[in-house]
Amino acid sequence: MTVITHFISGAETAGTGTDTKPVYNPATGAVTAELRLANRADLDATVAAAKAAALTWGDISLAKRTAVLFKFRELVASHVDDLAELITSEHGKVLSDAKGEIGRGLEVIEFACGIPQLLKGEYSDQVSTGIDVFSFREPIGVVAGITPFNFPVMVPLWMAPMAIATGNAFILKPSHRVPSAAMLLAKLWKQAGLPDGVFQVLHGDREVVSGLLTHPDVDGISFVGSTPVAKHILEVATAHGKRVQALGGAKNHAIVLPDADLDNAADHLAAAAFGSAGQRCMAISVAVAVGDAADLLVKKVQERALDVKVMNGTAPDADMGPVISADSREFIVKTITEAEQAGAAMVVDGRDLIVPGHEDGFWVGPTVLDHVKTEMTAYTEEIFGPVLVVVRVEDLDAGIKLINANPYGNGTAIFTSSGAAARKFQRSVDVGMIGINVPLPVPVAYYSFGGWKASLFGDKHIYGPEGVSFYTRGKVVTSRWPESHHASGASYNFPSN
Repeated sequence: MTVITHFISGAETAGTGTDTKPVYNPATGAVTAELRLANRADLDATVAAAKAAALTWGDISLAKRTAVLFKFRELVASHVDDLAELITSEHGKVLSDAKGEIGRGLEVIEFACGIPQLLKGEYSDQVSTGIDVFSFREPIGVVAGITPFNFPVMVPLWMAPMAIATGNAFILKPSHRVPSAAMLLAKLWKQAGLPDGVFQVLHGDREVVSGLLTHPDVDGISFVGSTPVAKHILEVATAHGKRVQALGGAKNHAIVLPDADLDNAADHLAAAAFGSAGQRCMAISVAVAVGDAADLLVKKVQERALDVKVMNGTAPDADMGPVISADSREFIVKTITEAEQAGAAMVVDGRDLIVPGHEDGFWVGPTVLDHVKTEMTAYTEEIFGPVLVVVRVEDLDAGIKLINANPYGNGTAIFTSSGAAARKFQRSVDVGMIGINVPLPVPVAYYSFGGWKASLFGDKHIYGPEGVSFYTRGKVVTSRWPESHHASGASYNFPSN
């Protein structure tokens, strides 16, 4: 049995904690490794190493920081296959999808390589006689990233390169379900020349999370996960004086208008709903069918759902793998059943899927439910599985009203050939990320990722310009260098020009 340990102060270490958790391959249901969990002593040692490293790393020149980032980018790019295999073995997503998430992570590393430009301050000459004012940004110190199971590489790379480029030390607490990719990232950071303690990996459960939220030497928390946990993290960490960016859950809608290319819309709805088994915070889980589009759209989505190849993610022609755990499968199946019993029409039923040779895996097939009502749990809950629910509305206004009434505001999309409809939609929906004929509107690295309402807690989105702002704090200096014969002239009046 493989034992997965921590990465502290530049080396793998078992720590002193003795509790463990099993790591599963979701495609087979088999336990593949034992994960060591940290205790309080391990947490304190990790934070102490990060604090010491932050003091020196924050003073290292931008040129040297950038050199490490460029090298790290090269190493990640050369280990895409290795990282993808680790992702698929512990998450279950297909290899091509795993490589796709690594590619999006690489974009953020590349953005962070431009940190000298991103940290440029401002300078105002002669704001008053002989006085200049300038500003610059400094790292906040020690930051922790608490990341979810669904993107074992991409989400840590949304955080760590930005934090490290801006001069901070970073502690990664990955999901216990997908620990191995984080350990490889740690080794690549070290190989890139990053000083020990600047990037560390600490595995743990609630005790470790609680310790990070309350530890006096942790200055910031980045989190991606469910809304209840995001809300808790914001409340606890800010009460302990920490800066927090916490991204929560989602219930992403895609409106399809009658004037849309329905084949194109159906293709993208199926991919956005069933890709990665629906385990994406940007997955489309609600298709809002407008007017006459509904019947034909549902038929086209049905055809595509039935064609999805569900198998072990290592299979070369696989479209979709398993869900993450037996508990997740049970919840998804229960939610589908409740919707059917409440009157939803079962268009495609994935509850009884069996993959030959993988009977013990955590399988749920693509599922499509039509005539779903907003009071059904299939609509109100974030299912996080391969389930697309169809809600029918009369017109665009009704669709916008539906989206704005939902508590989440992460991502949304519209499929239409009307520029006027698209513009009305983008200006009217209370959602942070919007796609126009694009089903997964995840911003490129030089913008920032984040939603509204119950999908975001804290005021900063992740990566991009807001990532730079989150991991730094500004200083403004008012400077006067008088010549010796002008050194007097101090006044008790408020300074002016």
